[in-house]
Amino acid sequence: MNIVIITILTLGILGTLAAVVLYFVAQKFKVIEDPRIDQVEEVLPAANCGGCGFPGCRAFAEAMVKSDDISSLNCPVGGAETMNAAASILGKEVAASDPMIAVVRCYGTCDNRPKTNNYDGAGSCAVSASLYGGDTGCSFGCLGEGDCVDACNFDAMEMDPKTGLPTINDNCVACGACVDACPKNIIELRKKGPKGRRIFVSCINEDKGGAAKKACSAACIGCKKCQKECPFEAITVENNLAYIDYSKCKLCRKCVSVCPTNAIHEINFPPKKVKPVAVKKPVAPVGDAPKTAAPKAEATKKENNPSVESKNKEE
Repeated sequence: MNIVIITILTLGILGTLAAVVLYFVAQKFKVIEDPRIDQVEEVLPAANCGGCGFPGCRAFAEAMVKSDDISSLNCPVGGAETMNAAASILGKEVAASDPMIAVVRCYGTCDNRPKTNNYDGAGSCAVSASLYGGDTGCSFGCLGEGDCVDACNFDAMEMDPKTGLPTINDNCVACGACVDACPKNIIELRKKGPKGRRIFVSCINEDKGGAAKKACSAACIGCKKCQKECPFEAITVENNLAYIDYSKCKLCRKCVSVCPTNAIHEINFPPKKVKPVAVKKPVAPVGDAPKTAAPKAEATKKENNPSVESKNKEE
C-alpha cells in the first residue's frame, strides 16, 4: 500500500515540476504575434495558391506586416481590391499593378505540327519531357499531356481535343501554377490588356527558319519583319525567335499582318475593316476626240445653220 502511495506522490511531484518548467520555457520563448497578421489574412482570398511567391496566404500576410515597403508584393488572385484593403489595414501604400493572365506560347496544333512518332508512356508532360523531345519534329513545343490543366485550381484551363493544346479562359487569376507545371516553359504570364486584348508570339522554337518551318507551319522563322514594322521598338529577335514586350506594345497590330507564318496572335480584337477598292474611271487619251463628239458637233451645226438642212432636202 505504501509503495502505491509513494508512486503516486512521485509521479505527481514530477508532473508538477515538468509543468512548471514548461511554463517558464513557454514564457521565455513565447512569440508575440502582431494582431494585424490575422486582419490582413482575413481580407486575402484564402486560395493558398502560391501565386504571391509565399507558401500560403498566412505567410503572405506575415510578409506584408513585416515589410516596410509592400510595393513589390502582390496577390494575383485578389487583385488590386484585395491589395488596397490589406494596405489600408497596415497604413501603407501599394503600387498599382495591371491584371495578368497566362498565355500559351505554342500553336503547334495537330494540323500545323504533324506527328513523327507515337508516345506510349505515362500521361504526364514531366515524364514525357524527361524521356525525349516530343512526338513531332519540334522539340520546343507543347507535349499535350495536360500537366498544366491538372495544376490549375481555378478551372481556367482545359485541353482542346481538336488542336491538342491547352486553352485558357477568363477564370485565370495568374497564380502561375500552370507556368511551374509546364516542363517546356511555353506558358507565360502577360498583361491582360485593355478589354482583354493582347498580342504575343505564339512560338518558342529557337531553330533556324527552315528547320522551324519544316517542323511546324506556324513557327516563328526569325525573319525580323515584325521587328522592322513595329514603331514602338517592342519586338526583339534573339536566337531566331521574336518576342513582344507587353510593357512597350501599344497593340497597334501592325506586326500581325506582316508575319509570314501567322505566328503572332491577337486576342479579343475586333476584325479589321476591309477598305473598299476605288475603281478608276477610264481616261481618254490626250488628242483623241470622243466618238460622240462628231454627231454632237454636226447637230449643233444644223441648229445654227437651218439653211443647210433645207438645201439638202431640195437636192
